[in-house]
Amino acid sequence: MANLAKLEQHLATRSYVEGYTPSQADVHVFKLLGAAPEASSSPNVSRWYNHIQSYAAEHDSLAGSSTAGEAFAAGAASEAEAPAAAAAADDEDEVDLFGSDDEEEDAEAERVKAERVAAYNAKKAGKEKPAAKSVVTLDVKPWDDETDLAALEASVRSVEQEGLLWGASKLVAIGYGIKKLQITLVVEDEKVSLDDLQEKLAEFEDYIQSTDIVAMQKL
Repeated sequence: MANLAKLEQHLATRSYVEGYTPSQADVHVFKLLGAAPEASSSPNVSRWYNHIQSYAAEHDSLAGSSTAGEAFAAGAASEAEAPAAAAAADDEDEVDLFGSDDEEEDAEAERVKAERVAAYNAKKAGKEKPAAKSVVTLDVKPWDDETDLAALEASVRSVEQEGLLWGASKLVAIGYGIKKLQITLVVEDEKVSLDDLQEKLAEFEDYIQSTDIVAMQKL
């Protein structure tokens, strides 16, 4: 995507590219990005990216169309084109969230927009609320500088359960030639207990000395 700053600004006040639930618009922009940006420089996009990634198995079945996402992506290069593209695609039951904010918009356009918002809200009210999820950053410390870190990470990722999705990882130096594994994961709050997860990881005692949760953010 050409303009990451535009997406960062857009997601500062929204949870999704369009509407109030994950949709094909999010999937389209997610695929354009290709990878999560640095959370330090783009915290809103990073949060959103990890959230949409947690729906990876459901991407093809999410509601809506990719047109709004395409319009938003086009708007990164030319903001003037995005409102027209989104409005043309959402001519019946989708809200044009990329429409013009022009204060001189005539009364007829306002009436149509209000009708479409009401229709969208009625449609949204009938949908099941997405499960509460959290993005967690976990530190995994080895015993010493001779610990096989590749085997350590493989052991961590071998833990699988419903509601758990492992994400990106990196090695962080902690001194004396020792590096720890720092890994991101997304969990469904009602299905995954972080205490239980840490107990499972502790069972890999040949590689893992300890684990610590260093960051946690609700999605």
